[in-house]
Amino acid sequence: MNSMLRKSVLGVAGLAFAGGVFAGPIAAHAAEPVHSVPVAAVQGAQSKISLNGEQTANAKAIIAATKKAGMPERAAVISIATSLQESKLENLGHLGDQNDHDSLGLFQQRPSSGWGSPEQITDPEYATTAFLKGLKQVDGWQDMPLTKAAQTVQVSAYPDAYAQWEQQAADLVAQNWNS
Repeated sequence: MNSMLRKSVLGVAGLAFAGGVFAGPIAAHAAEPVHSVPVAAVQGAQSKISLNGEQTANAKAIIAATKKAGMPERAAVISIATSLQESKLENLGHLGDQNDHDSLGLFQQRPSSGWGSPEQITDPEYATTAFLKGLKQVDGWQDMPLTKAAQTVQVSAYPDAYAQWEQQAADLVAQNWNS
C-alpha cells in the first residue's frame, strides 16, 4: 500500500501514525497449540512465549473488546498477534529511555500520534477498540496476511514482525473465544 493511501486509511480511522516496536521476538516453547481457529497461511517461523496471569487477562480483554465491536475471531487473532509483538501482551506504561517515543499500552500506541490520551491507550478495551477501528478501515483485511493487516494499522519500523505470533494468537482465540 502506498504511503498516501496508508495516510488516508489512518486519517479516516481518526488515527495518526503510530510506529515502532517495543521488543523483538522472544521464542519460548510450551504445550502443543490448539488449531480450531482458522489461520490464514501462517507466515514463517513462529514464536511463542509463556503467559502469566496478567498477559492472559489482557488477551481475554482483547477478545472481549473484539466481540463487543461485533468483529470476527480473525480480528481478535490479528489484534492479539499485534499486541504480542508490540508489548508481549503487557500493558506497558512509560519506560523512560527504553520507550519508543511516547508509546504506551498493549499496542504501543502513541498519544502524540492521535491514538488517545495515556489513560485511554493504557485501557485494554479502549486500546483494542482503537486498533480495531483502524483495522476496519483496511480494505480486505479479513483475507490478507496477518502481518500486512497489522502493519497497515500500526505502521511499524518492523513490518514483518507480526507474523511470528499468528499461531499463538490463534491458539489464544481458540481457547478463549467461547469462554
